[in-house]
Amino acid sequence: MSEIGNLSSFDARRKIRNKEWVKPTSGMANGYVQANLAVLPKDLAFEFLLFCQRNPKSCPIIDVTEPGSGVPALSAPDADLRTDIPKYRLYKKGILTEEKTDLLDIWDENMVGFLIGCSFTFEEALIKNGIPMRHNEEQCNVPMYKTNIQSVKAGPFEGPMVVSMRPMKEKDVVRAVQVTSRFPAVHGAPVHIGNPQSIGINDINNPDFGDKVTIKDDEVPVFWACGVTPQAVAMHVKPEIMITHSPGHMFITDLSNEQFGVL
Repeated sequence: MSEIGNLSSFDARRKIRNKEWVKPTSGMANGYVQANLAVLPKDLAFEFLLFCQRNPKSCPIIDVTEPGSGVPALSAPDADLRTDIPKYRLYKKGILTEEKTDLLDIWDENMVGFLIGCSFTFEEALIKNGIPMRHNEEQCNVPMYKTNIQSVKAGPFEGPMVVSMRPMKEKDVVRAVQVTSRFPAVHGAPVHIGNPQSIGINDINNPDFGDKVTIKDDEVPVFWACGVTPQAVAMHVKPEIMITHSPGHMFITDLSNEQFGVL
C-alpha cells in the first residue's frame, strides 16, 4: 500500500477517474484530507446544509459546489465530483437502486454536491502514534453501523447517526482520544468506547456498511461519528433522489491533514 500512500492528491484522483482504482481509499494519498459525498437537488440544499450545521460531529462540511457544478472550488479546483470517486450510490425515495463508477449520465444543473469530513483523515495520525488500523491490515473496508443516537432534525432531514469502528488495545484508547480530538473538522474524538449495545448495535460482527474486522480478546471497539450518516438519513427521509459515495470510497481533496488538525 506504500506506493498508493505516496500518491499526490492529483495523481490519486487521476487514477480513480481513469478507473484504475475502484476500491476503498483508506491509506491512499497520505497527508491529504478525504471526504464523504452527498448530492441533492438544489431545492433541498439549504435544509441539508442546515442539517449538517446542526450535526457537525457526523456531518462536518468541507466544501459545497455551485448548483450544476461538479467542481469543489475550495478543496480541489481541478477535480470533478462526477468522476473522481471510485464508487457512487444512487438512492431514489430512500432505496439504494444502483452503484456507479461515475455520474456523467445523471448529473444535471439542479444538483449540489456536499463534501463532508471523513475519519480516514485522522487515521494517518493514529498510525504514526502506534495504533494500527485493522481494516488496513485485513485489506477491507472499515466497519460502519447505524446507532440509536438520533441526529438533530433540520427541515425534512433526520435519522440515526452512523459510526465507524476501529478495535484497539485498552492501553491505546486514551491516546486515540487525544490524537483524534485534534481533528474536530473531521469527526474529532470518539462518540463511544466499549459496549456496542449501549448505542444500539446488537451484532458488531454484522456492520450495516463496510466489512467485518477481527476484534481480538484484549481489544475494545472504539466508535467515531461517520459521514455515512447522510445515507442513513436518505433511507429514513426518502428524498426523490440523493447521490452519495459508496462507503469507504472517498473523494481525495488537495487540503492537507494538518490544515484540519489542531496542532
